[in-house]
Amino acid sequence: MSHPIRRIAISTGGGDAPGLNAVIRSVVFAAEKRGWECFGIREGFNGILRPDRYPVDGITRLTMAQVDHIGHLGGTILGTTNHGNPLKFATTMPDGSVTETDRSGEIHAALKAMDINALVCIGGDGTLTIANVLHQQGMRVVGIPKTIDNDLDKTFTTFGFDTAVAFATECTDRLHSTASSHQRIMVVEVMGRYAGWIALHTGISANAHAILIPEIPYDIEKLTAHLIARDRAGHHYSIVIVAEGANPLGGERVLHEKAGAGYVERLGGIGENLAQELQRKTGKEARAVVLGHLLRGGSPSAFDRVSAMRFGAAAVRALNEGHSGIMVALAYPDVNYVALEEVAGRMKSVPLNGDIVQTARDLNICLGD
Repeated sequence: MSHPIRRIAISTGGGDAPGLNAVIRSVVFAAEKRGWECFGIREGFNGILRPDRYPVDGITRLTMAQVDHIGHLGGTILGTTNHGNPLKFATTMPDGSVTETDRSGEIHAALKAMDINALVCIGGDGTLTIANVLHQQGMRVVGIPKTIDNDLDKTFTTFGFDTAVAFATECTDRLHSTASSHQRIMVVEVMGRYAGWIALHTGISANAHAILIPEIPYDIEKLTAHLIARDRAGHHYSIVIVAEGANPLGGERVLHEKAGAGYVERLGGIGENLAQELQRKTGKEARAVVLGHLLRGGSPSAFDRVSAMRFGAAAVRALNEGHSGIMVALAYPDVNYVALEEVAGRMKSVPLNGDIVQTARDLNICLGD
């Protein structure tokens, strides 16, 4: 891997997040400054693995002129997918059945055929697991942590998280007035997969009265008692923030869709279930609001823009320094390098003895336990 870099490729995989375009812009600018050419792979790795979708430009040239104006835009100009894992690619067999096959070798071969010397993988734990495998196969790879869920290990935060929390907070702020006017319980369901970072930060920021996260299975009776106590004390409305992956004590998570070949399970639906149960148990009107993909969209916050551009530039610097198999991570006041094998397949849960949980408890926010 000591040969000089002339061309690099960029891949954005998994769920979209505010700041992806800022990363792309940063990588292209930093790379061209060093005389490198940049290429973008469409839809994660589908630009290589799905030639039927991109018969011409599955791997497309990126220049400073093309990306100069995209830093403030949400989404990703390259497209993304969470259905195209090359390690478990859904393949239809002659008998019509669908199985998962490992097609990662095709990625390496395609990039080698184009004389692309290195790959910048932007994504969450799934994408970075793929990046680690490609590194082990001999490709020069640097990963960049991306997820609104903030559940990637070894980095203080991921870009997209700050924007998601800011928007969820704004939405919840608005719900206070309507909940108060109607003396209702409002249940706000937010994304986060199996981690409660978005729910916890949103709940504290927006002055919620209860926050339910995956890390703390909730006791519905304790939650109900907390809300009834508020009502009896003269506080006739309540705001409950619930993470999509939260689950009741002794119960199971609510799913929209179970996992299948090439697909991960889809969480969601707990907000409506919880609102119905709280209405039945408290006797108060309860309504559910699902913020869902609204948290993924829109322009990135200033914090996420700066983080994204720091990550992109740091990834190029790492490649220039000869690194591979690493992820750039935010460790204030700097960006540092962490081995992909320390990140791949690992999830950063909310620490139950951490300051953020203790802050919620000190503010008399019910966590369901």
